[in-house]
Amino acid sequence: MKSKRQQKKKSLKILLFLFHLTPLPSSLPPSLPPCLLLPSLHFSPRPACLVGVQVTLILAYSSIILFGVTGNSLVIYVVYRFKKLQTVTNFFIVNLAVSDLLVNILCLPFTLVNTLYGEWKFGQVLCFMLPCAQGMAVHVSTITLNVIALDRHRSIVYHMETKMSKDICSVVIIMTWTVSALLASPLAIFREYQTLELQQGKFIQVCVEKWPGSSMNGSIYSVSMLIVQYCLPLAINCFAYIRIWKKMKDMPYRGRNDHHERRKRTTQMLVTMVVVFAISWLPFYVFQLAVDINSSVLRMKDFKLLFTLFHVVAMCSTFVNPILYGWMNTNYRSAFLSVCRCKWPFGFTTQCNQNRDATREEGRVCKKCKSTNV
Repeated sequence: MKSKRQQKKKSLKILLFLFHLTPLPSSLPPSLPPCLLLPSLHFSPRPACLVGVQVTLILAYSSIILFGVTGNSLVIYVVYRFKKLQTVTNFFIVNLAVSDLLVNILCLPFTLVNTLYGEWKFGQVLCFMLPCAQGMAVHVSTITLNVIALDRHRSIVYHMETKMSKDICSVVIIMTWTVSALLASPLAIFREYQTLELQQGKFIQVCVEKWPGSSMNGSIYSVSMLIVQYCLPLAINCFAYIRIWKKMKDMPYRGRNDHHERRKRTTQMLVTMVVVFAISWLPFYVFQLAVDINSSVLRMKDFKLLFTLFHVVAMCSTFVNPILYGWMNTNYRSAFLSVCRCKWPFGFTTQCNQNRDATREEGRVCKKCKSTNV
């Protein structure tokens, strides 16, 4: 039993060296990875390379945060601002935007700091809260994509013109967050905040999972979450949208039908969202599965480089959806442009000012922007 504990502690130290980027001893064997793979603020050799890696990481994560927060906040605002966009499908899209916004706020900044410093800097309380909140936000995204797909499937395949009421929509959204919180709760329960001694006189704080019994329980949970977060939602989405595509393909052509065309464009947008989700998250989940199956992956020379690259690609999905809305949906595009024309300073306000009657009170919203057809 004692030897197993020592072996587990040794494995944790190896993991911290390779993954959490902790300070390394001054005498390094030549086989250790270069600083490109160990971007730690405390790692002194080849500082030029170190600074370049840190700048690249900061720019990548900062760009994703900026685009994600801006785009998802804009989606939430236009649905709140324009009544024509307040439909059940758009409420689910807002729920998706909220979850992506939480990922940008709760996941990316803390991941970046943890990567640069190589240890947990946020204290014991956040050690338990943050992983659970991050997992919950990702679960909400995948479940909401499934809810949207199944709602479209019900409406188009079975010709149910009676739309889901807003009250039922609210209940579904509440259930989505409740189920997501339950699925992510083990990340808060089975966790430990501890101080680890790497070398004599050198201590760091770590926030690690601590599962009861053998470490196999952690692997079982990780594989289960891979199925629940990725495989099962992707299968449900594929099933729903393939049936929708077949149904719309078999519909007889009756000349110009605006309702049919609108349904087709919306379905294309939603399918594209699912495809983006699948492609962006696939490398990260496959890499994580490889780590769970074979722990020797942690000792790969390019482990940290691959993990960071796959994580950045996965996080790109948090800001792509608002771009898809503006590109593929005319209602969202009109709403985005209306907000820009009415709210942005300098040249964008000129057109609004020209349509404003001189006798009206200063500061009222321009009539043209109020009546924009979105």
